[in-house]
Amino acid sequence: MSLLKRIEQGQGRSPDSQQNPSSPSGGGLSSVQSKRINAPSTAPQAGTYFDLKTRVQNKLLSELDPSTDISRTDEVRRTIMDLFEQILNEENIILSRPERQRLFEQISAEILGFGPLQPLLEDDTITEIMVNGPKNIYVERKGKLVRVPITFESNDHVMRVIDRIVAPLGRRIDESSPYVDARLPDGSRVNAVIPPISLVGPSLTIRKFSKNPITVEQLIQFGTVTPEAVEFLKACVIGRLNIVVSGGTGSGKTTLLNILSGFIPNDERILTIENAAELQLRQEHVVTLESRPANIEGRGEVTIRDLVINSLRMRPERIIVGECRGAEALDMLQAMNTGHDGSMTTAHANTPRDTLARMETMTLMAGMDLPVRAIREQIAAAVDLIVQQERMRDGTRKITNITEINGMEGDVITLTDIFIFEQSGYENGRVMGRLRPTGLRPKFMDKIEGAGIHLPSSVFGVGGKRY
Repeated sequence: MSLLKRIEQGQGRSPDSQQNPSSPSGGGLSSVQSKRINAPSTAPQAGTYFDLKTRVQNKLLSELDPSTDISRTDEVRRTIMDLFEQILNEENIILSRPERQRLFEQISAEILGFGPLQPLLEDDTITEIMVNGPKNIYVERKGKLVRVPITFESNDHVMRVIDRIVAPLGRRIDESSPYVDARLPDGSRVNAVIPPISLVGPSLTIRKFSKNPITVEQLIQFGTVTPEAVEFLKACVIGRLNIVVSGGTGSGKTTLLNILSGFIPNDERILTIENAAELQLRQEHVVTLESRPANIEGRGEVTIRDLVINSLRMRPERIIVGECRGAEALDMLQAMNTGHDGSMTTAHANTPRDTLARMETMTLMAGMDLPVRAIREQIAAAVDLIVQQERMRDGTRKITNITEINGMEGDVITLTDIFIFEQSGYENGRVMGRLRPTGLRPKFMDKIEGAGIHLPSSVFGVGGKRY
């Protein structure tokens, strides 16, 4: 396919979609877009900044060599710069240096990147991007949501960017399938919802993954976890304990799962199973599996549960499921109970006790007519540790509980907190407190010691300073 056709297909351009920006259907103009550009008499007299951008962009697309490989970004960018300067000179358009640079960057982002979102994606201080229709864009910085002075031209403009994201992945989004999960080339997670489901226009949520994954040292520096808790969790991973990371939306579950996975020895075979591949494991022997939605005929769907079942035939030593949210919880428990020790997953829950209730409910979603006691026995036998993470009201993420599952007493699963976050106050808009050991040693210490790891008593706040 030619370069021009590929780009136009990605942008979904058509004569109807290039509306007059001052009309209601164009969504109105921002103060930047409506700025007049002083040009000599040979240039259009009443052209707005948007008109000029559209005209130069379209001419640039028509003059680019169709055989140019757009994956070679640096080369294409130089070609665009040469043509850009040539078009401005031919049309005798005079712009100040800042205006010229801004116009070039916006056009380059439309052709090579994701339009107005490109500068937000390149900003390392932003962790999440939320597009609520063409005129309302919010970002998350340091755990707080703020609105940014960036807009799209229209609903069609947002749709072009969404199409560019999902098309290379073989996903689709239209009226018959108005929402989709996808990922960017850098691994950032994307969810898009369009009308008629979304009443504010096309909505886009991007959970950014930092180019350099967050390290354990950074988590300690942020106050998310303490060195003692990290030492304990590392021992649990190496000792092949089954771990569930639980927490609310945006609490940092996947980031923590990624860090815990990094403790797995390099000589083990690891299978990761996710809806959109996000985990960034550094080990050599990693197989990454990703679920797939049904096609336009309603066929070809591959669920997380299908992948968990299939993974058992792939000789895994560790199974890591990005998130359990349905019937796959039953198969995950079965895997943990049948020799696949050291497996990990995440689940949405507010407390460790809620995590057990959630897993019980998800297991029932498998459609098996199992008695509740049998399910609880499976959970108690399979899961060794729950790590609860929470996003505090000041925007920080903190581990609030590291909890051992002891077993059953009657019909109840018993829990023991090994570490618990104690909040000491709220000062200057910051939550004050620390993750402290309870002084109790877990019953699974024999597994850890069997792996050749001997933790000092001070890790548990025994026989020394209580942290």
